[in-house]
Amino acid sequence: MAELRSPRRGLLRGALRRRGIYILPNLFTTAALFAGFYAIVQAMNGRWEHSVVAIFVAMVLDGLDGRVARLTRTQSEFGEQYDSLSDMVSFGAAPALVMYEWALRPLGRLGWIAAFVYCAGAALRLARFNTNIGVVDKRYFQGLPSPAAAALVAGFIWMIVDFGFRPDDLVRWAAFAVTLFAGVSMVTTAPFYSGKDIDLRRSVPFAAVLAILFAIVLVSFDPPTVLFGVFVLYGLSGYVLWLARQRRPRPPL
Repeated sequence: MAELRSPRRGLLRGALRRRGIYILPNLFTTAALFAGFYAIVQAMNGRWEHSVVAIFVAMVLDGLDGRVARLTRTQSEFGEQYDSLSDMVSFGAAPALVMYEWALRPLGRLGWIAAFVYCAGAALRLARFNTNIGVVDKRYFQGLPSPAAAALVAGFIWMIVDFGFRPDDLVRWAAFAVTLFAGVSMVTTAPFYSGKDIDLRRSVPFAAVLAILFAIVLVSFDPPTVLFGVFVLYGLSGYVLWLARQRRPRPPL
């Protein structure tokens, strides 16, 4: 009897172990979802710096859950759908609401329209991403990814707050422009480099390690300004690449 039961026990333990591994990437997704929810709550309390930092934390956690799932071979359809729902809260609703409460509310109808354009752009971006998996080139995103758009909006708020400025008319219209740019960029077809062709399990040149260390030091020097500048450049890179592709000579028919 013991010999007959031992294979069953082994299969049961294996199933429990696999279920336990699948929980790991979803824990990162849940943490990212909490960070987005926390950003909204802090914006309601007027704690803008807490809100924007929470959005950046959600961005880091969102990048980790996918990496962890691939490294541990625990990808699942449930995880993909859960990740999209979490992204909609953390990078769609949260940045739009934080920006609206911080600067766009006094603009009246134009303010909430800009926030809605951003929120709708994030929803459309995520829906298109889910339906285009396996169709587009994985090296490039089609449209500005929602975490980068959220970082662009949150980075602008963080930089202005860090400088000690209050949202006057000039800042409000700049916030209006940044919000619209981020929202529209998510639904464009401009290609943005994804970095998915980087394999963490392979060795990298020593120069790449130095570049990473230099980037960490640069960000730690002045996080609000540096991060906003980085994501502004990334937000423009897709349009530059799109223009470069348009100017390439097409092969004759």
